[in-house]
Amino acid sequence: MLVAMTSKQRYWTIFTISLLVVYATAALAFRPGYFLTIMGDCVELLLVAVAGTLMIRNAFASRGQVRGFWLLMAAGFLLWAANSASWTFFEVVLRKSVPDPFFADIILFSHVVPFMAAVAIRPHHAQSQQEKIYSSTLNFFILLIWWMFLYAFAIFPNQYVVFNEQLYGRNFDALYLLECSVFILALAALAAHSRHGWRKLYWNLFVAFGLYTWSSLVINEAITRGGYHTGSFYDIPLVAALCWFILSALLGHRVESVPDAAPAVRSKWQALSPRLAMVAILSLPVIGFWSLFIDTSPSLVRRFRILATLTAMLILGVFVFLRQYLLDRELVRLLDKSHKSYEDLTRLQTQVIQREKLASLGQLVAGAAHEINNPVAAILGYSELLAGDQSLDSTQVNMAQKIGQQARRTRDLVSGLLSFAQQTPGEKSLIEIGSLLERCLKMKVLQLETAGIHVDRNIANALPAIYGNSHQFMQCCFEVIENAVDAMEGVPGGVLSVSARRVQNEIILEFADTGTGIREPQRVFDPFYTTKPIGKGTGLGLSATYGVVQDHQGQITCHNRRYGGAAFVMRFPIPPSQLVATRELPEHAVSI
Repeated sequence: MLVAMTSKQRYWTIFTISLLVVYATAALAFRPGYFLTIMGDCVELLLVAVAGTLMIRNAFASRGQVRGFWLLMAAGFLLWAANSASWTFFEVVLRKSVPDPFFADIILFSHVVPFMAAVAIRPHHAQSQQEKIYSSTLNFFILLIWWMFLYAFAIFPNQYVVFNEQLYGRNFDALYLLECSVFILALAALAAHSRHGWRKLYWNLFVAFGLYTWSSLVINEAITRGGYHTGSFYDIPLVAALCWFILSALLGHRVESVPDAAPAVRSKWQALSPRLAMVAILSLPVIGFWSLFIDTSPSLVRRFRILATLTAMLILGVFVFLRQYLLDRELVRLLDKSHKSYEDLTRLQTQVIQREKLASLGQLVAGAAHEINNPVAAILGYSELLAGDQSLDSTQVNMAQKIGQQARRTRDLVSGLLSFAQQTPGEKSLIEIGSLLERCLKMKVLQLETAGIHVDRNIANALPAIYGNSHQFMQCCFEVIENAVDAMEGVPGGVLSVSARRVQNEIILEFADTGTGIREPQRVFDPFYTTKPIGKGTGLGLSATYGVVQDHQGQITCHNRRYGGAAFVMRFPIPPSQLVATRELPEHAVSI
């Protein structure tokens, strides 16, 4: 961002004033001739070359769309320099008048198109990563082809098909004025909607190009009257405009993109480019209709114009289909992203509801469990005394034992409620999750072998440590393994697949069985939800496991596998201190 004029800019301003004074003095002191021709052509060529060189320097000193802006501006000045060099070659080297029509006129007409492309990329604000540059690029090419078509339609016929010097000059001047006016309006719009250094730069370019356009009109009018010669007073506004372009390049050195504070205005400006492209495409049939039915030009001119219109329609049609194809791909990408965001939101909402449900239920059962525990302990004590009384018959002793059995079952249930409702998190430290998982499997090996279940291990080596409580972690693994054993009860050849792997910044554990699956996976972590027979489960184990995993900043999910069985997946974040301890391993999901 620029806020003040540097010493180079002040020196250039002084040099510009001195140059204009010398130029005006020479125009007054010398008659039209070779000296003024050399002075006029060489000064113009040198100033255009200097402006282009400074803009190339600005491109190398910047980045992103700012670099693109300066490269396009430099391309326009290089085309301009090519046109000036052609004039200099004829008038200075060959000492001949420039022919009319001149072959370099197409170069002069084309040099404004890169200027338009430069402002179309809106370098004054930083583009977000979601903004796709291909759309702006295609719109630019559509407008470029349209301007080239207008030149071929309005000027080529009178230049190369049926030569008409008067119509050629008139049409060229009118079309070139239209092109310059469009660019001037674009600069004014950018200057009005930008800030700081960019606003200053745009206004200087606006003044410079406006002065150049006005000087071109004055020179063309003088040429028409026969009162123009190179190096005359008519060239002074042109020299001033070129010097102003150089000052603008000096002002824009190291200017950077800034965030746009007016997103609504930016959206309107973004919509302008595709609308202009649409107008350009829709104008072709109208122009073709005029050429076919209204144009009174010679038949050769009419045929050329119709052919040019059909060619432009074909080329622009290809660009339209290409743009639509890219827009469709972008729409599909956005739909996929939206679908994924919706799934993430749904999963997050489910987790929040589950956490709130567990928290509310925990507060309720904590108080109730303490109140129930005291009478249950009394019932259990008295039942044991009755069962040990020698004066009771066998029927009475049997009834006392049944009372004690049910009291112990109630005591175990109350103990589970208290464990579930415990709100104090366990003490956490760095734990090796792979070795703990191996210990869990070794401790359960007898139960698994007795049930005829084969264990398929796939635990990655050198997994990074995570913060957690080893006892709580093992309890979670035991609960999931026991749930899998119960699910594979009565299923011959049961297989329990246990995997542990690193995926990006997470440790992922997966327990997959070949049982009958889960009837309602979305409810499996709800308190008291169980499909086991009465007396075999309370429905609190997986709920407690869910709470422990959440306390470890992790996630646990459950789903039925495609080919039978269920899978529980736990995800634990890797601490930042451990991210660089091991190299990242690719994800190899267990087949489901």
